[in-house]
This record gives sequence, structure tokens and C-alpha cells, in this order.
Amino acid sequence: MRIEWWILVMVYMAATAILIFIPKNKNRLAVVAALFKQFITFLAGLAVVELGLLEYPIRLFPSISRTSFTYEYYAFPVVCAAFNVWYPKERGHVLQMSYYAGFASVLTFVEVLIEKYTGLIKYIHWEWYITWVSICLSFYISRLFCNWFFQEADA
Repeated sequence: MRIEWWILVMVYMAATAILIFIPKNKNRLAVVAALFKQFITFLAGLAVVELGLLEYPIRLFPSISRTSFTYEYYAFPVVCAAFNVWYPKERGHVLQMSYYAGFASVLTFVEVLIEKYTGLIKYIHWEWYITWVSICLSFYISRLFCNWFFQEADA
């Protein structure tokens, strides 16, 4: 088996492990965050691939979609669920911004390594900083949605 397929298996295992550690009282938040992230990545992922900005040469379900099913529909939404579940909402703005930057930086760093050393992703008209900004933006949008979704109704 090629290294790319081993990486995909490891991504599924890591994302599933993250789900196991989500507290039961935060399951609803995690599900809403993950489903909303899937909606965002469905639209953005298809647009990026169809515009020829990047491609996924090795992927699951190649005859169905040119996007990465593993990243767009499982790994990224699970990470978004974790992001929202453990978001430091009671802390200062500096820590909150660091939280965004930390998540985006780790995900971008891993993507750059995968792009450089494997055949899972290929940048065509894309750069690492576009990934970083888009991850921050998508986390922010998902955070806004989760806040709106779970706000208490005025009595």
C-alpha cells in the first residue's frame, strides 16, 4: 500500500480519536459545528477544485468528486467540532485569537508537508497563506453560526 493510503487511514483514526474525547454534554455543539463545516467545505472545496486552484490526485471516491472526501467531509469538520467544543469563550481576546492562529497554523503546516512530500494534494494556483486565511475564516464563520444556533431565545 502506498504511503498516501496509510496517511488517509491515519487521518481517519486520528479524527475518530478526537470524536471519542468530546464530552457528552458538548455532543450537540460538536454535531452542529461539524455539519455546518461540511456545508462550508462542500461549497468552498468544490469551487477551489473546479477553478483549478488545487487538486487531489489521490483521494477516496475519485469518480464522484474531485475534492478530498477525507479532508473536506470528515477530518476538517471533526477538527472544527473540537475547535468549537473547547473554544476559550470565557478567556481574553488575545487567547481567543491565539486559538484561531494555533489551529490554523497546525492544519496549514500539516497540509504543506502533505503537499510537498505526498501525492494527496497538489497546489496549482494556491499558497500556504491562502490555506491559513481560509481556515481562520471558516472557523470564525462556524463559531458565529454555533453562537447563533445555541443562543437562548428571548422570553
